[in-house]
Formats: sequence, C-alpha cells, structure tokens
Amino acid sequence: MVAVPAGDFLMGSEDALAYPADGEGPVRTVHVAAFWIDACVVSNAQFARFAADTGYRTSAERIGWSFVFAGLLPDDFPPTRAVAAAPWWRQVEGADWRHPDGPQSTWEDRADHPVVHVDWDDAQAYCAWAGKRLPTEAEWERAARGGLHAKVFPWGDELEPGRRPRMNVWQGDFPNRHPTADGWYGTCPVDAYEPNGFGLYNATGNVWEWCEDLFSPSPAGQERVAKGGSYLCHASYCRRYRVAARQGLFPDSATGNVGFRCALDMT
Repeated sequence: MVAVPAGDFLMGSEDALAYPADGEGPVRTVHVAAFWIDACVVSNAQFARFAADTGYRTSAERIGWSFVFAGLLPDDFPPTRAVAAAPWWRQVEGADWRHPDGPQSTWEDRADHPVVHVDWDDAQAYCAWAGKRLPTEAEWERAARGGLHAKVFPWGDELEPGRRPRMNVWQGDFPNRHPTADGWYGTCPVDAYEPNGFGLYNATGNVWEWCEDLFSPSPAGQERVAKGGSYLCHASYCRRYRVAARQGLFPDSATGNVGFRCALDMT
C-alpha cells in the first residue's frame, strides 16, 4: 500500500470533457484525512489466495454466468444474449473471475492482471479478509490525482504525452477495430504503466474500480460509485478514463471490466 497524505484538493470536473449528468460537478474543495491505498488493483493471484483461504465463491460463480466483451470471445463462440444498449457485452455461461473470458480461459495465465467479474459484495468480502476496506470516492480521486492540481489524468492534461500511451484504453474504432498500440487488447498487468505521484498504478483505464459510496444522482438510489474507466473506454462514446469521471453500478454488477483496490485508515 502507499500513503496518501491529508490535504485539500479540487474534486470533480466541469470542463468540456465532463459528463454533467454523471454528477461530476460542481468542482469543489474537499478535505481528505491521511490514509493508505493499494498501489495496484487486486490481482487474480491475490484474489486466488483469498478464495483458497476462505472457500469464498463470487456472485458470478454462484449464478453461473457473467458478461464478457464480445471481442474477447473465440470466432466460433455460439450466439448468446447481448445487452440491448451495449451489444458488445455478451452473456457467457461459465464466465467468472477464474474464467475471465469464458470457460475456455483461465486466470492462471494472467495472474498479474486485475481480478474481474467481482461485484460490490465480492469486493467487500475480500476487503474484510484482508483487514482493509474500499476507498471512498473522495479518497480514490485524491489518490488518483497523485498530488497534481485539477489535472485531467493522473499524469497531467495530455492524453498521450510524446504520443506514448499512459493507460490501457481502447485506441481504434470502438468496438470494431483496436490496433493495440499499447500492447493490450483486454486487461493488462496491474502495474503495466508508470505510477502517479503518490505511487498508484493504472488509476485510469484497465478496469473500473468499486468505491464505498452510494452513487448520486441515481434514479434507484442503490447504485455504488465506480471510478477510473476501463480498457473499453474510448473518446467516441465514453471519456470516463479521467480522474474526475464516475459512473453508478448496481452492487450486483459483475462484468469483465470491473475490479477494485483496497484502502485502510491511517492510525
């Protein structure tokens, strides 16, 4: 874990990239007490130790299926139900954290990648076992900013400084063409890119990260905050790979692009 010092920071965004309907604004000064946060999101190897130690079975394991990005499925994969508003998500029987892309895949060949197909309760169970907790949204955003003042990304305002990718996001014509200039089609290792000023790796891109807070605005009042965007984010439809960006997910949401990192009070 890395230490994030107490301090004030400007939270949220109202610039041209923001999504006002997501509740990103107004920009406000927020004080956060000092705390610890994982340098990386929880990896498959870490979650495997938890599962082996406790016998825990995730919601996706108990239900028997989860949603997988269609581009990760074999060409001969049989047709399955797609999400109406996002047809690139396919319901796949046997998809869970152990089998990230479906039953033909295994976590063991990506032990250092983020654990995925974990819902909010699964993340809470891991945190309890580890003696930690999920970060609040304010803690997550302060940590993700890495000490920078009101910047778009953990490293500054430029998406690709020197034309060099700094996070794992979609780079082509979503969802059909992805030239993988960053070297990754799906998830990447939890420490694949340079850390920010506080020592956090992959705070944006790769996988969405669960936070403790309820999401507002939320029509149902039950969604939880997720931050950071994922490997599927692209400017053409989702600019949520920014530190101020946020989305609401129902606690039982488990897909192939959602993970988490843990936090801990500083005593």
